[in-house]
Amino acid sequence: MEKQPRLLSSQLSLQNRVCDVTLNCVVLTWKERETTKKRVSGSFLGSSRAAGSHCVPVCEIIAVQETTEACQSNDAGRWQMVPQQPSESEQHAFTVSYVERMRGHRWRCSEVTFHCTDWRLCQQWIQTIKEQLSQLTSRPKSLLVYINPYGGKQRGKWIYEHKVAPVFSRASISTDVIVTECANHARNHLKKEADLKKYDGVVCVGGDGMFSEILHGLISRTQCDSGVDENCAETLVPSALRIGIIPAGSTDCICFATVGTNDPVTSALHIVIGDSQPMDVCSVHHNNTFLRYSVSLLGYGFFGDVLTDSERKRWMGPARYDISGVKTFLSHRYYEGTISFLPAADIFGTPRDKIKCRSGCSVCQKQSTEKLTEEEREGSYGVWRVTRGKFLAINAASMSCACPRTPKGLSPAAHLADGTTDLILIRKCSRLDFLRHLLRHTNKDDQFDHTFVEVHRVQQFRFTPKHWEGGSELDLCESKNRLFGQICRQQPVCGCAPAHSSWNCDGEILPQTTIHVRVHCQLIKLFARGIEEKTVFEDPYTLCAV
Repeated sequence: MEKQPRLLSSQLSLQNRVCDVTLNCVVLTWKERETTKKRVSGSFLGSSRAAGSHCVPVCEIIAVQETTEACQSNDAGRWQMVPQQPSESEQHAFTVSYVERMRGHRWRCSEVTFHCTDWRLCQQWIQTIKEQLSQLTSRPKSLLVYINPYGGKQRGKWIYEHKVAPVFSRASISTDVIVTECANHARNHLKKEADLKKYDGVVCVGGDGMFSEILHGLISRTQCDSGVDENCAETLVPSALRIGIIPAGSTDCICFATVGTNDPVTSALHIVIGDSQPMDVCSVHHNNTFLRYSVSLLGYGFFGDVLTDSERKRWMGPARYDISGVKTFLSHRYYEGTISFLPAADIFGTPRDKIKCRSGCSVCQKQSTEKLTEEEREGSYGVWRVTRGKFLAINAASMSCACPRTPKGLSPAAHLADGTTDLILIRKCSRLDFLRHLLRHTNKDDQFDHTFVEVHRVQQFRFTPKHWEGGSELDLCESKNRLFGQICRQQPVCGCAPAHSSWNCDGEILPQTTIHVRVHCQLIKLFARGIEEKTVFEDPYTLCAV
């Protein structure tokens, strides 16, 4: 990248050291200068050499403000002014708050304070930095915040007040905070009551369930305002507002997959600097009636049964998922049905690609410019494929679904914003083979490298369970009541396995099993940038281009 012209360049004091501080429209840099002495012809001459340099992208400066500090030369833990003359006691200083990267994709808010004796120079630095920050139009100034006080370990309110609110305050972001009182409180408020024109984004403090509420409320509100019917629309209108996720739930899968960590401060900083990550959304329909949206996992069979069983054990907290997982694995149920799907074109790659979706992903960026063309091609040239069989699990992953327990996720090569979902079909096999498949989610082996596993990158798919092919689901339920009674339905001691499973839609159970799923490319945007590779943040110029 070509060198940017300097806006300011001065010698300022930092921790009893003189620094060369330089600002251009891309980066703020400071180089410490250390005085050394060398002997020349019986006398000592002073010379300067560069002792260390630091660089902060302007796009990751959070704020700048004037600082008033007394000179405390005995305090080694503070950045101080070195007076140009011993008699001078008046100091002028300004503090720059910025993003500092830590291990494991974590960010923290750091500060550096520069001192000088010239008040006009100090004000010039403050004003120039503020002018550069004002040109970053993607940064939010007003946010609507929803806090779920009951999710996860019930620490959502504490996390926001102690970790997130101070960051927003430092960045001069105004907020309207609503603490939810019941399920779907945030969803209903967004759909009917919120004045969205006042805000630059919506933030949810909670887990994946809270995010799902915000997602449904915001998309439904956008379609309603645009006159779009969610039941029959093939193309939905993207929302203009971005969604921020402050993780405070049990798994926080979506936050982990889009940021790389479940750290509230990191997520808050992504919001402050105005990051934007587009994301695909799947709409789920039954008989031309809209059911729900999904952004991470649609699971039938194993994951559907795990969720159904865990809902009866909510009193156990997050441990219920482990208990239900073991119980479902031991039951080893399979389900018959028919799946038809519309494969994605070859340009989308395959689920077994080695290229993963990361910050600045070229695949997702390409779809942003070619989305309409691909939708037209889908309608004109798409050829549906059909497969039937007995399945232990049917999963549709619209993202990697990575989390701390499964760092690779269900589909490591899935993309966040390419307009596709990865359809994973696990056919009937032995318990041992299924266990091998599950264990590969926790190591580096290819979890798709089994004869009983199929995986396809698709734009749409339909599923019909075997029992429904000859009648309605309502008829089936009535028939079961007549033939087997209540005990067989709730506790099948007679040995007959249930005729159908349930769909796990981002942690919510769908009442219908026959569904039609359509992927909507880049329907929403998050305050995120995707998971960064190490090479990305070594170059500050690259950072500002992301």
